[in-house]
Amino acid sequence: MKTIRSIALVLLGLAAITAPAMADNSCMEGPMAQFGRYVGDWKIEDESFARDGSGWSPGKGARWKFECIGDGIAVQDFWMPNGGGYGTNLRTYNPDTGLWEIVWTAQSLNGLTHITAKQADDGSIVMDILKPVPDPPRRIIFFTPDEHGWSWVQQMSFDGGETWVDVYRIRATPVASD
Repeated sequence: MKTIRSIALVLLGLAAITAPAMADNSCMEGPMAQFGRYVGDWKIEDESFARDGSGWSPGKGARWKFECIGDGIAVQDFWMPNGGGYGTNLRTYNPDTGLWEIVWTAQSLNGLTHITAKQADDGSIVMDILKPVPDPPRRIIFFTPDEHGWSWVQQMSFDGGETWVDVYRIRATPVASD
């Protein structure tokens, strides 16, 4: 596990170094555009569904930056919640499988999370968390952006994936430029 973590950290470091040299539209061609359309600096408003089922409660909010790195080899994002707990995803597209391979790490994790994703027919992107295996199962859905931003939802299944319940959702709007 230490070897995997070391490799991922090296890749994340290389990604950060190459980010300034990227072409502006290199993640907006072919399948890379699926996550490339989220490249930007986003203000996040979030809310969680109460465990007792009583309804939605607002979160603390966050900032989420997506960048095209390595001249279109990957999309990396930086999750910066208000109050701390930073994390990052490295997203690469595998043309052999037609899936996105994603590695997530955050200050609150002991290791890496492996995720795959696939664009659905409606344009949304469904992310399945593979390892460590979540209990109960979880998935994340990125919805197609509109002129005001985009939305995202985390769902859990309490019946082995037959049905899904929204438990956390966000709305992303562009950060105003100075």
